[in-house]
Amino acid sequence: MFVRHRERHRTARLGWLRAAVLGANDGVVSTASLILGVAAAGATRSYVLVAGVSGLAAGAMSMAAGEYVSVHSQADTEQADIERERKELKTDDAGERKELTAIYVARGLEPALAAKVADQLMAHDALGAHVRDELGISQMSRARPLQAAVASAASFAIGAAFPLVITLWAPQQELIVWVAGVSLVFLAFLGALAARAGGANAGVGALRVTFWGAFAMAVTTGVGALANAL
Repeated sequence: MFVRHRERHRTARLGWLRAAVLGANDGVVSTASLILGVAAAGATRSYVLVAGVSGLAAGAMSMAAGEYVSVHSQADTEQADIERERKELKTDDAGERKELTAIYVARGLEPALAAKVADQLMAHDALGAHVRDELGISQMSRARPLQAAVASAASFAIGAAFPLVITLWAPQQELIVWVAGVSLVFLAFLGALAARAGGANAGVGALRVTFWGAFAMAVTTGVGALANAL
């Protein structure tokens, strides 16, 4: 009796992790930058908050729509390839069997064993074998547009909420310092979290995200200050 051993691999969470981290990162950077730019232009707290909330709503919807369209395009391509394989299996079973055998030979199996493996797998689930081994599509990697869209919108809103909360709490005269500081700390945390979950160096991930976030905030703050000076 064979016992199936389940292992947890990082690749299993790359899809949702990418959408979640990208959304939260964009939420922090875009909303904090917008708040800093408007604050540097001399706007009052109420106007800064209106701009920030508007940015949160618009950004979340934009992220959801963009992610949905992008991932849906991938899903459409995958489905088209699967349908083509389905038709080829009906019209050319022998050719598809040889094609699958060649794939296993290229992976290191002897031709006789490769042919036997191909026969057994096709007898069990011909389409599944070709989808997995020829197209490289697995259940774990299948595109899920709605899931990606919801994850992106939710994570963007969560990320954007941090600079908004600081805007409510921080003193008016120290608003720029507090929003920038807390946002950069949260960005460093996101960068480290994503890097660690993906098996990369957490420090490098934190530094990379923080640097580009600081750059974006500096540019928009400069634009706001310039507008205020004109």
